[in-house]
Amino acid sequence: MLDADLQRYLEHLRVTRRLAPRTLSLYEDALTRLQALARQYPLELRQVQNHHVRRWTAQLHGQGLAPRSLALMLSAWRGLYRWLGGERLVSHNPVEGVRTPKAAKPLPKALSVDQSVALADFQNPAGSDPRVEARDRCMVELLYGCGLRVAELVGLDLQASGTAQGWIDLPSAEAHVLGKGSKRRAVPLGREAAKAYQAWLQVRPLLARADETALFVGMRGQRINANQVRLSLKARALGAGVPTHVHPHMLRHSFASHLLQSSGDLRAVQELLGHANIGTTQVYTKLDFQHLAKVYDAAHPRAKRK
Repeated sequence: MLDADLQRYLEHLRVTRRLAPRTLSLYEDALTRLQALARQYPLELRQVQNHHVRRWTAQLHGQGLAPRSLALMLSAWRGLYRWLGGERLVSHNPVEGVRTPKAAKPLPKALSVDQSVALADFQNPAGSDPRVEARDRCMVELLYGCGLRVAELVGLDLQASGTAQGWIDLPSAEAHVLGKGSKRRAVPLGREAAKAYQAWLQVRPLLARADETALFVGMRGQRINANQVRLSLKARALGAGVPTHVHPHMLRHSFASHLLQSSGDLRAVQELLGHANIGTTQVYTKLDFQHLAKVYDAAHPRAKRK
């Protein structure tokens, strides 16, 4: 049975704070665990000290509780002691200053080269809108071929100007974009991206409003937004049979990973991605190593396990 203080606090969360039932259930689970840990000593909840909380956090982490779950649990405990302090039932909050172990950052997901090419080369069935087909193919080529962020893609204008965030310079075969931190950079425009760009320019007037300066437009003829790009890319990936959820940033990850696999030039990849810190780019060396490890496991005779 829950301690009287816990019951009163949960009632406070339900009535005064009006927490959602799901959130309230998570808090109750976390507080029940706190009570169980305290009773092992034994301790009253009001007697818990900072060193107890640190020990229990390390203990639970060692038992395999994920950092995010630990963070939620500590948040519930911290809230309890903050409330007890407000009720003048404890003199300090023993959870203050206790941090959860950092969660390992998941590696960015990238498509294989074959999947990326299949996505770029995919053509919608006969009867689909050729304007949309040309636009979507061009967007994929710029996302994957140039490593653009989705914000950089939708910010492209038809022509260079003093107010343009970005544009395509076809004679120089470059894409000029405004990246994070308002930093401009130029990215080489590959042959396939240039072809897709020219094909889109031929049909763009059939879709865009006469006064629209954006390179990419939606069905209403105005600048396309990031969500429209995501939906278009998702539909294209499904049509191409790519067996994973594809989003614009995945194509940027694929661009970086494939380029690094081929060149091994981390500094060049950093420049092309527009990363201010090379540490941000170094995550792709891990992706590259994963690729090499798979090749090794598949090909090297000493890698095969019985």
